[in-house]
Amino acid sequence: MTETPPVIEVTVAAAPSVVWPALRDPELLRRWHGWDCEGLDDEIRQIYFGDDVTEDAEAFILALGGADRFSLHEHDGTTLVRITRPPRGADPATDDWYDDVTEGWTTFLQFLKFGIERHGLDERRTLFLEGPVADGDSARHLLGLDKLAGLTVGDHFTAVADTGDLLHGVVCFVGEHQTAVSVDDLGPGLLQFGEQPVNAARPNGGAQILLAAYGLDDEEWAELEQRWTEWWQARPGAEPAT
Repeated sequence: MTETPPVIEVTVAAAPSVVWPALRDPELLRRWHGWDCEGLDDEIRQIYFGDDVTEDAEAFILALGGADRFSLHEHDGTTLVRITRPPRGADPATDDWYDDVTEGWTTFLQFLKFGIERHGLDERRTLFLEGPVADGDSARHLLGLDKLAGLTVGDHFTAVADTGDLLHGVVCFVGEHQTAVSVDDLGPGLLQFGEQPVNAARPNGGAQILLAAYGLDDEEWAELEQRWTEWWQARPGAEPAT
């Protein structure tokens, strides 16, 4: 039985003419795709502007090298952003990371939606944490956010995270493997956390956290980044420092 390729969708409260530049302007792409790292600009050029990328700006369709395909669909003043993935096995060299890419697109579309709707795709600061955890553990439990279990999109929450932060916000997304919530005191910011898929390089899976903050100055961000990084490195199940 042939596996149906995943289709990933999010509805953005903006017209396609507003969303489309976020797929074609490298500076805007940085504000929702990926996270702050040395190779982000090269990654964006390779994925969105490679020689095998094709676009139809009038129809709002973007095909990334014959693999993942973006399409924008207008409905009552909003835009349905759809990513249609290629079938598993279309590129055997990337099969081990197929589920990671699917989860990555799921994450990034939430940051696209949040960035446009809440900040007009303003600049952000991001922190990405990933790695193994103790058997049976999860990013949600490590964060001290078990009380979010059972909440649905739109529910408000208040929780003291294990990082020491008092978090207020709203549940923005709940998927099979990841959750995203807003954090009022970070701009508001967006906090995504979830499981990493099992693959050959990660036989026991793992956990990841992506945090985006808006409007923090250098000192505020440096303090937050250091606190969260030290907390993550001290988590149960962390690999010993080398």
